[in-house]
Amino acid sequence: MKEVLNNYSGIILLLLGIVAGSIIGIAAPGIVDYIKPLGDIFLNLLFVSVVPLVFFAVSNSIASLEQQSKFGKIILVMSFTFLFFILTAAVFTICAVYVFPVSGVSGSSEMISEASSEDSWGNRIVSFFTVGEFTQLFSRQNMLALLIFAFMTGFAARKSGEKGQPFRLFIASGYEVMKELLLLIMKLAPIGLGAYFAYQVATLGPQLFGFYAKPLGLYYIAGIVYFFVFFSLYAFMADGRKGIKSFWTNAVYPTLTALSTCSSFATMPANLQAASKIGIPNSIANLVIPIGTTLHKNGSSMSSIIKIYVAFLIIGKDFFDPANLLLALGITVFVSIVAGGIPNGGYIGEMLMISVYKLPQEAIPAVMIIGTLVDPLATVLNAVGDIVAAMFVNRFVKV
Repeated sequence: MKEVLNNYSGIILLLLGIVAGSIIGIAAPGIVDYIKPLGDIFLNLLFVSVVPLVFFAVSNSIASLEQQSKFGKIILVMSFTFLFFILTAAVFTICAVYVFPVSGVSGSSEMISEASSEDSWGNRIVSFFTVGEFTQLFSRQNMLALLIFAFMTGFAARKSGEKGQPFRLFIASGYEVMKELLLLIMKLAPIGLGAYFAYQVATLGPQLFGFYAKPLGLYYIAGIVYFFVFFSLYAFMADGRKGIKSFWTNAVYPTLTALSTCSSFATMPANLQAASKIGIPNSIANLVIPIGTTLHKNGSSMSSIIKIYVAFLIIGKDFFDPANLLLALGITVFVSIVAGGIPNGGYIGEMLMISVYKLPQEAIPAVMIIGTLVDPLATVLNAVGDIVAAMFVNRFVKV
């Protein structure tokens, strides 16, 4: 029990901060203007730490790839498997929010100013992927361009051979330093988000509780359905009825591990053990599961769609516009793949979402709160999904 409390201490403290902020917002709305700066300080610290972390994390992950790249066929099939699972989870969630819509918060669109750009689509596409000055890369407004630059830097560092070794050590060290900095800043999350929640409650009223409860309930219901139905379907596609029985027989321990630790990395040993019992060759399991722990995130894919949907509700825009849906799928793939191995990586996805859609930063606390509250189930979907992904790869790659 002590270990479980330690693993969930961040969520518990954040919930306490939200509850305290809510009480202040209801009981003493006159003082929220004085505590809101605490939320602004937290967000600003988060902004300035996330941008360099993204650069170091992505470039380091690409530069450090070595022998794994020799397994060409496994890598290819694994990549398509990850992409297929992530997009399936995203499309399923889009269908869920379409069939069971959540009503918006009245007054929210008036509180938050419209920040969309009137640029042509050509100019917007250029601005999504590139910037005109190097210094502009390190702005949270150009997160997608930074991701692409980090990928290219990582590949260049990897190809530079022995001469690039000092630079590879630099980006590896930079990643570790920025990771610790982000973890340090996140200790302020209960205070920062609690202050923002007090402001939202005082401004919009207690209706916020119903607003958060609905998308959370929708995520948990859709996530549980996805867990049992789609994972069974994937197992059947991998090895027929035998695959379903084998998967569910051996998936119990990883599922409980993911719930108790709230960590995909902590679940990796249990996943490898389950894969061995299922009969997946080590040459596949030892590649797919460790990489999948970082790059393959079914739960993050579903939560990304929910958070984008909620952000659009807050500002009163149409989430189901075809262009917005296509961008949502693209963002979801980036969030699931890029942010997977980064502590609190979901927050980086939120920054990317805000940047691409040009949304106001007032939408960030809402999606951060939702992302935190769905984390237990998201971890289960992320971690246990790696087992069925390994089964799927084994179906198409015979070793």
